[in-house]
Formats: sequence, C-alpha cells, structure tokens
Amino acid sequence: MFEKVEVPVLGVVENMSLHICSECGHEETDSGKPTVVAEPDSRISQIYREIARRAAAKLSLKARSYAQKFPKIVIQNN
Repeated sequence: MFEKVEVPVLGVVENMSLHICSECGHEETDSGKPTVVAEPDSRISQIYREIARRAAAKLSLKARSYAQKFPKIVIQNN
C-alpha cells in the first residue's frame, strides 16, 4: 500500500502488547498507555525517542517533490 501511494518506508517499529516470558511462560500485558507517556524517563522511552530522531533525520535527507501541489495545465488548440 505504501508503494502505491508513494510513501517511503524507512522501517517498522513494532509495539508488542503481550510478552510471554521464555523462562516461566508468564504473560504480561501493558496498560494501553504509550510507554513514553506512562514512563517518560525509562530506558525504553529513550529508545523510542532515538528511533524517532533517526527516522526524522533520514526523512529530512529525502528529496521533496512539490509537483502534486500544482494543478495540471492543459493547453488545447481548437
């Protein structure tokens, strides 16, 4: 879908809502609040912020096309 609408994809950040411990099989779910809101000073929040910074830096280097913002001009000779 992103290719069809020409949206560049830099990568995927997956937010798991369920974690199953590989040692004991215990299941944990989050509270539904974004980590950066619930625990803004945590290590995981720092990681998400770094991902966002890197994505923004890569996007800032992409060439911008304003061609779609202008109307198409058609000249017809009758």
